[in-house]
Amino acid sequence: MNPPVYIGYDFKIEPLQPASEILIAELGLVGFESFVENSEGVTAYIQKAQWNAFILEDINILRSQEFNITFSFNEIEQTNWNAEWEKNFNPIVVDGLVTVRAPFHEQPVTKYDIIIEPKMSFGTGHHETTHMMIQHIIKNDFVDKSVLDMGCGTGVLAILAEKVGAVKLDAIDIDNWCYLNSLENVERNQCQNIAVHEGDATILTDQMYDIIIANINRNILLEDIPSYSEHLNKNGQLFLSGFYMDDVPLIEKLCNRHMLKLKETIKRGDWVSLKFLN
Repeated sequence: MNPPVYIGYDFKIEPLQPASEILIAELGLVGFESFVENSEGVTAYIQKAQWNAFILEDINILRSQEFNITFSFNEIEQTNWNAEWEKNFNPIVVDGLVTVRAPFHEQPVTKYDIIIEPKMSFGTGHHETTHMMIQHIIKNDFVDKSVLDMGCGTGVLAILAEKVGAVKLDAIDIDNWCYLNSLENVERNQCQNIAVHEGDATILTDQMYDIIIANINRNILLEDIPSYSEHLNKNGQLFLSGFYMDDVPLIEKLCNRHMLKLKETIKRGDWVSLKFLN
């Protein structure tokens, strides 16, 4: 199969924050799947098959009077991506314990070393939501647990979950490129217990998990939380991110309806990540 062709949008933003975060969230809702933040704004990518000339009509922040946002876009062949992400992808360290880096970066001295070649996939640890999910994983007990990483992107969270002791893991993403990229990164990190699948929550049948991780946008979470609750073992843990503090009441209300109780909140910038127990 030929790799997908992408449309790349280069957004220049003044002032940069919080407009950059809001823009990324809104673009994610209409199908953009990869973002590179820089000192001037954001470059966002969408598969050409998912793109149309009116794709930005529902991006409300572009009409805001508080920010000056300009953009240009062009078609990007997949083979051009490597140079782009190498230029922008710097290693990150989370809480002095976890390093997420590219293969060409030096090996760190942190306890956990994750090597990611993100290409077009989301999940390098740079975005606040991935960073917070990494914090949840290193703060909680994953030893001998079964884990589902829903919307796995690069597979970084599933990879870390195995490194901290999880023994049976499923990593699922609806995007073919993310699925292929996760397979590559799982192998690159010599993981033995992760099965990668292409699809969404509808492919779950009788699987049950001790822990479910879902770093996706708010609307998909609201659609899939009932399914997560059905596939969570007794005394299971559900970690969610991909939304703002203003979205927490809606998320919490739905989780409570499915016997999931909020136990912990991590906030980073305007983004939030939640831990629920059943």
